[in-house]
Amino acid sequence: MKKILEKIESARRLLVTAHAEPDGDAVGSMLGLGLALERTGREIVYYNESPIPAVYRFLPGVERIRGELGDAAAPEATILLDCAGLDRVGSAAEKIARMPCVINIDHHASNTGFGTVCLIDETACATAEIVFRLIGALGIEPDRRIATCLYTGILTDTGSFRFSNTNEAAFAISLDLLRRGVNPYEVAQHVYGSYSLGRIKLLNLALDSIEISPNGKLSMMTVTRAMLAETRTQPEDADGLINYARRIKDVRVAALIQEQPPNGAGGDRPRLHVSLRSDGSVDVAEYAAAFGGGGHRRAAGFYAEEGLAEIKARLLVWAERLG
Repeated sequence: MKKILEKIESARRLLVTAHAEPDGDAVGSMLGLGLALERTGREIVYYNESPIPAVYRFLPGVERIRGELGDAAAPEATILLDCAGLDRVGSAAEKIARMPCVINIDHHASNTGFGTVCLIDETACATAEIVFRLIGALGIEPDRRIATCLYTGILTDTGSFRFSNTNEAAFAISLDLLRRGVNPYEVAQHVYGSYSLGRIKLLNLALDSIEISPNGKLSMMTVTRAMLAETRTQPEDADGLINYARRIKDVRVAALIQEQPPNGAGGDRPRLHVSLRSDGSVDVAEYAAAFGGGGHRRAAGFYAEEGLAEIKARLLVWAERLG
C-alpha cells in the first residue's frame, strides 16, 4: 500500500483500467478510484477494451470509459484493477507492459504478481474493498458518486452478499457508503431490476442449450454469435446467465461457453470464452489456470482456441473426476 501511494502521489496523469468483459467489480472499482483521484486534480484516462454491460451504464462517469487507448500522451502510472494476469486486460496488454509504472491491485488468489508494484488481497470480498481502503489511505473522502461505484462493485461480486467471499468488511464498507449517499434500491433496480426483451429471448435460448454431464456434477450452457444475432443482443447481455446453470440441483460446477469474435490469428473461427462457477467444493481457478486463465476458487474463466465440440468434450472428461 505504501509503495502504491508513493507511485500515485508522484503521478499527475494516470491510466485506470480493468479486465476485458468487465463485471460490476471491475467497472465499479475503475470508476470509483478514477473519480476519487480526479478530486486531487489528477488527469485520469479510463480504458476497457470491451463494451460496458448495460446494467452498469448507470454508474457515474461510465461514459468516459474509452474502448481504445489511441495515441494519447503516455500516463505516468497505470493502474490495473481486478486482473489476475496482465493478459486479462486484452489486446492492450503488450502496450501497457511497456509503460513506465504498472500498479496491480486485485483480490484473485490466482494473480500472477505482475507489474511494478502489486497489492493482492485474496481475503477481500472484492477489488472495490481494496480500492475503498486505498482511497482512505490517500485521504480522500468518497462522495455519493464514488460511493455508488464502490457499492456496486461489492454488491455484485458478493452476489448480493450471498457468496462465500462475503466478509465483515463487505457490510462495514457498505454501511459507510450508504451514509455517503448510496441508494441501495436504485442500484439494485439497475443491476437486477429489468431486462430488455432481447435478453429474455437470449436467456430462453441459453437455457435450452444446457447440457448435464452423465454424473450430474457439471452443467454446460452455450451462447453463440448466432444466438446474439437472432435476439439482437450484445455479448454483455450474457452477463449473469451462468447463474441459472449453477443453481441446478446437485451440480457442482457450471460452465458458460461463449463464442467470441475471431482474434485475427486463427482464421475465421471464433475463439471461445469459458466462464466457470463452483459451489465451493471444486477449485475452478485451478482448472482455468491450465488454459492460461484464472480467477477464484468459486469463479474463474479462460479463453480457448478449440472448437465448441472439443471444449465440451474436455469439460465432460473433467466432470467425471468430480465424483
